[in-house]
Amino acid sequence: MPNRKDTTMEISGKFDVKLEPLDAATEGRDGIAMGRMAIDKSYHGGLEARSRGEMLTVMTEVKGSAGYVAVEQVSGTLSGRKGSFVLQHYGTMKGGGEFLMLAVVPDSATGELVGLSGKMVIHIDEGQHFYEFDYNLPD
Repeated sequence: MPNRKDTTMEISGKFDVKLEPLDAATEGRDGIAMGRMAIDKSYHGGLEARSRGEMLTVMTEVKGSAGYVAVEQVSGTLSGRKGSFVLQHYGTMKGGGEFLMLAVVPDSATGELVGLSGKMVIHIDEGQHFYEFDYNLPD
């Protein structure tokens, strides 16, 4: 039986994002504010897709310190292959610095994207959102 090889790809592009509160922020203990947001994104470039998801946020009393977790299901075309997959987010901010990790949830891909794995980096420059996506797909 032939060995199955993975193709490693690196793509980048822009995305538009709309966040809407799903309920009012709740006050936690000791001044912690928690919220829940709906995510609606459109990706452009090597990833031509639309996504929907949810985000949980927490803000502390210290300006610039916060955290979030989110999941979004991305549906569309990735380098010409149609399907969907789920991205899981984990992020923290402190003093102007941030740590952010987005990864494809294992075995979440469908269609021509079955077997997809990878990580995404996002950044914002002058109000525009950008992504860099390093991923593997079985040949």
